[in-house]
Amino acid sequence: MFKQDLIKATGAVVLKDEIVDNQEFGISTDTRKITPSDIYLPLKGANFDGEQFIDNPDINAYFTTQDKVTENAKLVLKVENTLDAYLKLAEYYIQKKHLPYIIGITGSSGKTTTKEIIYSVLSQKFKTHKTYSNHNNEIGFCQTVLSMEPDTEVLIVEMGMRGLGEIELISKHLHHDYAVITNSGSAHVGRLGSLDNIAIAKCEITTGLNPEGVLFAKNQDIIKKHVNYNGDKVYYSLKDVKILKKAPSYSKFRYLGHDFELNVEGDYNIENAIPAIELGIHTGMSFEEIRQGLAQYRPIEKRWEVEEINGLKFINDSYNANPDSMKASVKTFIELYDKPVVIMGDMGELGENEQTYHREVGEYIANLNKNLKKGFFKTKPVKYITVGDLAAEIGNELISKGFEVEKFTTNKEAADYILKNLDNKYTIFLKASRAMKFEEILEEIKRGTDKL
Repeated sequence: MFKQDLIKATGAVVLKDEIVDNQEFGISTDTRKITPSDIYLPLKGANFDGEQFIDNPDINAYFTTQDKVTENAKLVLKVENTLDAYLKLAEYYIQKKHLPYIIGITGSSGKTTTKEIIYSVLSQKFKTHKTYSNHNNEIGFCQTVLSMEPDTEVLIVEMGMRGLGEIELISKHLHHDYAVITNSGSAHVGRLGSLDNIAIAKCEITTGLNPEGVLFAKNQDIIKKHVNYNGDKVYYSLKDVKILKKAPSYSKFRYLGHDFELNVEGDYNIENAIPAIELGIHTGMSFEEIRQGLAQYRPIEKRWEVEEINGLKFINDSYNANPDSMKASVKTFIELYDKPVVIMGDMGELGENEQTYHREVGEYIANLNKNLKKGFFKTKPVKYITVGDLAAEIGNELISKGFEVEKFTTNKEAADYILKNLDNKYTIFLKASRAMKFEEILEEIKRGTDKL
């Protein structure tokens, strides 16, 4: 941005100006990566204050909330709040670009996967830019927007939240044409306090949604209850598709009379693909372009990541976990793989009822044999392993229903059990919250097999 843009967007007071008008600036929040053409924007948090680094001799220009002016700086702009200034800069850049399509995505689970599928589809026709990985807070939003290439046509922004008001904050600065709510579940209920509050938080995504835009949301009563948007709404679910084929790393389904394929398994991934198809239609893509985009989608790291270690096959889906995603992924895994081994770890941020949520997962898994084909568990017995005190509640529920479960407290104990008791006939599935660090199990397996 030019100097005039920085001042206009943020309403900054100029404390020092020795810069020519036609000099362009990038925005940097990290003095370790700053370049001579950047203006430093010092963010503040509970345990850090970026303004402590203003004296860095590499900084030629900076924002500040103080009156301090360093000798070597050529441009100093004073604002009341640097995060607010960051958000205003992102909003200004969006409005200046006049992008054809802007999309916001949120949900209790599946939002990152849905974002990646939508990106895979829309990038078949448009120059598309998206939130990196799961950098989905207000700072990640600003970084995403301000890193857009000049010829970007579609912007896809993922929105996460830690509490009420956070999705609203991003949404009102985004001014998007389309919004997606993948679902509203129990993830983060420990922070929000109730399932209704979670749905309210997710529905905040419509705050900045164009009144003439479209909301795509999972067909859930709790979402419909709390949506406050008068524009077009499309509610979808797995009931809207006909599943034609399911296999490891493959799904085929029919939607709106057209057949589509995904190179991933899981009913939930088919459901995640529905808003991608709808957005393709709404942005004028052909069904063939949409079909190609879905076929080219690949999951990101630690999302159903297949790895073979000395003959042992692992599927690592330990990027994150909540009760809904745990149920869905375990169901998919035991449906599709022979001699399945399910390793489940603790799920975080579930609040005072965390033990109950873990037991509900155990009850769901125990009852799967009633929902799947007759004789399923007799012909394909499943080995269950839990790691952690909370995951042990899943195991206790399974044990009470007659299943055998190995329960461990550490990743090393689980890895040692695998090395001593399992061979290459098994496929091993890893599912837990990120804090459980299930990659340690794979590292222990690698070390252990190297010694064999």
